[in-house]
Amino acid sequence: MRKRNESVTVEHERAAAAPAPLDKGCSLRHSLRLPAADTGMKRPLGRRHGLWFRLRRLIIWLLGVYIAIPFLVKLCPAIQAKLVFLNFVRVPYFIDLKRPQDQGLNHTCNYYLQPEEDVTIGVWHTVPAALWKNARGKDQLWFEDALGSSHPVILYLHGNAGTSLCFSPFQVLSSLGYHVVTFDYRGWGDSVGSPSERGMTYDALHVFDWIKARSGDNPVYIWGHSLGTGVATNLVRRLCERETPPEALILESPFTNIREEARSHPFSVIYRYFPGFDWFFLDPITTSGIKFANDENVKYISCSLLILHAEDDPVVPFHLGKKLYNIAATSRSFRDYKVQFVPFHTDLGYRHKYIYRSPELPRILR
Repeated sequence: MRKRNESVTVEHERAAAAPAPLDKGCSLRHSLRLPAADTGMKRPLGRRHGLWFRLRRLIIWLLGVYIAIPFLVKLCPAIQAKLVFLNFVRVPYFIDLKRPQDQGLNHTCNYYLQPEEDVTIGVWHTVPAALWKNARGKDQLWFEDALGSSHPVILYLHGNAGTSLCFSPFQVLSSLGYHVVTFDYRGWGDSVGSPSERGMTYDALHVFDWIKARSGDNPVYIWGHSLGTGVATNLVRRLCERETPPEALILESPFTNIREEARSHPFSVIYRYFPGFDWFFLDPITTSGIKFANDENVKYISCSLLILHAEDDPVVPFHLGKKLYNIAATSRSFRDYKVQFVPFHTDLGYRHKYIYRSPELPRILR
C-alpha cells in the first residue's frame, strides 16, 4: 500500500509541475499577455528619456554657441564692421542699377564717378518735376547741365543694408522742385571698393564737390538717413571747417554715435546684459575705425539743422535722436542758425524709413 501511495503521490507532483495545456481558443500571444504589457509600459518611458537627452544636448550646444560668439567677435573685429555696414545685403537684389528707368524713373540718370584710384561709385540723379518731360531720353551731359538750372539740390546719403534704389522719397522731393542726387558708397550696390567710415565720408565729399562744380550758386542740402546721418555729419563738419557749408543739414532717424546705437539696436538684446558687453561687442567697432560720432560733429557744424524722427522707430531709438537734438541746440556753433526737431507720433506708423510718406513733409521742408 505504501508503494502504491508513493506512486500516486509522485504522479500528482509531476502533474502539478507540468505546464497546463493551452486551450484551442487561446493564442500564444494571449498566454503571454503580462510580459507584453510590461514591455508596453517601458517603451514610452524610453522614448521620453531619449527626447529629454536630445533636448539637453541641444540646450548645451546652443549655450556653447551663445558663449563662443562674443569671443569670436572680439578676436575678429571685422565681423562687427560687417554688421555695422551690412553692405553685403542688397535689397532688392535682381536689379540693374545702371537702368533706373526700369524702376519707372524715366527722369533719372546713372553716372559713375571715381573718388580715388581703384574706387568707382554709382550715382543716380533725379531732376525736378518741372524738368521730367524734357529729361526723357537725354544723356549724361544734359543731366549734368541741368544741375545749373535754378533749382536747389539735395544730396541724399542712404543707410546700411541697401542701395540708392532704397531711397524712396525720389518722387516726393523731385515734385517739390529739388534735384536729388544719391549714390552707393564704395562696397555697396555696383560701386567698387571696400567700405570704411573714412572711405564713405570721402565718397560723399567727392560727390558734393562734383555737384557744386555744376550747380553754381544754387543751394545744396545734405540729407542723411540712419547710418547715412553719420556720413552726413562727418561731411558737413569738413565742409564747415573749410568754410563751404551746405545750405542746411537734414538728419532722418539719427543716432548720437555708433556705440550708443549698437547698444540700443534690436540685435543686441540677447547680449545686452552679457558680462563685458562693451568689451566684447562695442570695442571691436572702435578698433575697426568706426565711430560715426554725430554728437561730436554737431559741435563743429555751422548751418541750419533739421532732425526728423519717428517715435516708433525700432532700429534707431527715438531717444537717441532727441538726445542729439539737445546737444546741437546747446552748441555754440548753432548760435546763428536754426535747429529744429520734428517728431512723428507712433500712431502714424512711419517707423524707421517711412517718414517720407508724411503729408506734412513738404511744409516742414519749406
